[in-house]
Amino acid sequence: MTKKKTDFSHFEQSIAELEQIVQQLEQGDLSLDQALHQFERGIELSRTSQQQLQAAQQKVQLLVQDAGQERLEPFVTTEGE
Repeated sequence: MTKKKTDFSHFEQSIAELEQIVQQLEQGDLSLDQALHQFERGIELSRTSQQQLQAAQQKVQLLVQDAGQERLEPFVTTEGE
């Protein structure tokens, strides 16, 4: 299994794009095909953002572990999780 560092740099961009998609879907001006495409993209962004949040939470937990001694360890995930 290959390991790669979690990249947090695109989280805010993903959330902003997801908000735009929600607004477009709520307006109801899209064709069915466009709405389905946007919904699919929204699900993809939502899943990716959730994974990034979970990775960030685990990274924070690593900071506060070890009997109160602060230490930062890089959090590495395996691809496909």
